[in-house]
Amino acid sequence: MAVLATGCGLGETDGTRPSVAAVPNAERARPSAKAGAAVPDRFATRPGSFAIARVRAGRSIALRARPGGERLERIGSRTEFGSRRFLAVAAREGSWLGLVSAELPNGRLGWVDGRSRALTAYRTDISLHADLSRRQVELREGRRVVRRFDVGIGRAGYPTPTGRFAVTDKLSGRAYGGTYGCCILALSGHQVKLPPGWPGGDRLALHGTRDQGSIGNAASTGCLRGSDRNLRALLRGVPLGAPMFIRR
Repeated sequence: MAVLATGCGLGETDGTRPSVAAVPNAERARPSAKAGAAVPDRFATRPGSFAIARVRAGRSIALRARPGGERLERIGSRTEFGSRRFLAVAAREGSWLGLVSAELPNGRLGWVDGRSRALTAYRTDISLHADLSRRQVELREGRRVVRRFDVGIGRAGYPTPTGRFAVTDKLSGRAYGGTYGCCILALSGHQVKLPPGWPGGDRLALHGTRDQGSIGNAASTGCLRGSDRNLRALLRGVPLGAPMFIRR
């Protein structure tokens, strides 16, 4: 059963099931067209918007190394935390979609034929942008910044990974005894540098914290830490599958 380890990272524990935040999974993400429509219509976006593919309940999809290439992974309609599976679309090639998935290494896309009836198409204007040099995160709606706040970032030796990721799960921090504050936005990314003997997994997250002094400082093992007030706002306003861009 996957949960967050102390500090940051997703791993295995004693079977205590993590609680999923009581927030609609597709909040502010809109179906873009009928399921049987052609790919250009189903996954079409306008400037400032992003396509999201949801795996239909009870179905699974194969993530391939390239359009029509060898299979890398097969994933189902639920994440390891039990959330419905929403995947950010980061690239297109013909009818094929390049998807951001937690089952793959940072920076690698899994390709799926967008004509598959195992997929439902959504679109969102919501995105997250982290600037590590400023230690800030922006919540954007289209090209408009609607919220900006300070965050803690990875400390020396354990830098926060950069690149394009996506929100995979919205979890309650109460399941972890307050270490992560009120709320956790699990991300598709992985922390590739962890302390020796690290007991947890390697998943990246944006979460609250009980150590308010760490906000705005380089203090974590890779995750981003914000205030409970800001994390609650993100749980309300950010849909699963929304992209998060992290840069130095």
